[in-house]
Amino acid sequence: MKIKYLLLSVFMLVLWSCETDIEDPNANVATPAVEITSGDADFSTYVAMGESITAGFSDNSLFAAAQMNSYPNIMAGVMSMAGGGEFTQPYVNDNVGGINVSGQQFWGPRFFFNGAGPAQASGSPSTEATNVVPGPYNNMAMPLANAISFVAPGVGSMEGLMAGAANPWYVRTASSNDATMIGDVLMQQPTFVTLVPGHDFANYGLFGASGLPFGPLELDGPTGMLAGVVGTIQALSATVPNGVITTLPDPTNTATFNTVPYNSIPLTAELAAQLNTALAPPYNGGLAGAQAAGLISAEEVALRTLVAVAGNNPVLIEDEDLTDLSALGLPSIRLANANDKISVFALQSLGSVPDPTNPLGIFGVTIPAPDFVVLTANEIAEIQTKVAAGNAAIAASIPSGWALFDLAGLYDEIVTTGVSEDDFNMTGDLIFGGFFGLDGYNPTSRGSALIAKRMLEAIDATWGSNLSEVELNIGDYPTNYPDGI
Repeated sequence: MKIKYLLLSVFMLVLWSCETDIEDPNANVATPAVEITSGDADFSTYVAMGESITAGFSDNSLFAAAQMNSYPNIMAGVMSMAGGGEFTQPYVNDNVGGINVSGQQFWGPRFFFNGAGPAQASGSPSTEATNVVPGPYNNMAMPLANAISFVAPGVGSMEGLMAGAANPWYVRTASSNDATMIGDVLMQQPTFVTLVPGHDFANYGLFGASGLPFGPLELDGPTGMLAGVVGTIQALSATVPNGVITTLPDPTNTATFNTVPYNSIPLTAELAAQLNTALAPPYNGGLAGAQAAGLISAEEVALRTLVAVAGNNPVLIEDEDLTDLSALGLPSIRLANANDKISVFALQSLGSVPDPTNPLGIFGVTIPAPDFVVLTANEIAEIQTKVAAGNAAIAASIPSGWALFDLAGLYDEIVTTGVSEDDFNMTGDLIFGGFFGLDGYNPTSRGSALIAKRMLEAIDATWGSNLSEVELNIGDYPTNYPDGI
């Protein structure tokens, strides 16, 4: 009874088949009719610092083709026409994606579109974190990197890796065992830097505000997000004359949490009747008993009551904000409602039967979707409040000579009104929207090209350069990569 992603067509597969052979982003940039100048900026040593979006992470993994089309690499190709130098990136070994630590898979292969939705690419990761290819590199962005990891020692060390306290992509590329990301940036004496200041909001939100894998979302304190942001900005601005710092997108507003309907479980009348007879009464009766004992309110009973109907049903979810009734043998579960958001990462499991000997053991129906693939209304409010506070602090920390780029605003524009650029309309839809990759948060290569184009325009407006007069067409960049490339 596996749920399938239905809004698909063979026509789109045929159409996209010609959009997956991009090798060199610079090959897509036409020779401009005018001389490209740097204005008051110096692009001779451009270094990009950041997290997954900047690294070229797409379709839920880091792989070579998407790295080639990262927005910093696209921008560096344009900057090379205005005095920019070589731009190096820490390429992974393959287009499967993923990374291993001592032979054990730490992060899995990328997604590809299999005609029914996101599916994991065939093959196994061949990139090994302990096989060091030392930098520093011009693209110093590392997947999943929180702001504090930019300045924290040990994040690139073998000892930290073995203790589970290091970033494996940085361990693989650090200039030395005791290097820091900010140190490897400054070692290059950059003349221009772009900074996306951390994956904190994304890490917390994309794992369902469950605390996985990096703990709670902390803004303040010595190891909080803002300590990392301020420390990084202070270190950069002390020696780098110019650069761009971005705001951070709200992960709750992306395709990750706006693709799967909360009521996406179809049930037949026969199966709904079976569930109501066999499973609901013990749980619902226990709730009535808890109310009679004064443990929960009538409102909470109504929220937690389980009822199956013929047709589409809400997803059964865990909710840690419910009253703990485990002493009565009652789990903290309820049916999702319109205020909840289900992650695209639940899509492959919803409606599946993990144990064939138990046909009523249905994921999302009798087996609750776990916390890390669900955002409740309380969790959404928490994340959005902290995103607003964090972005306000970032905007207030822009040093003299630097500029602010509203990446969060661009994401919002994509999902609210859509963006028309170069004869393409990009929206917040998964698969067909063109901007979001198959993880629903990180951009496609075309989305990265849009970010590059908008950032180049912002650079021109600030430093008087004319980088945006280069004919950078986002349609030259793919929206998907097939399996087996």
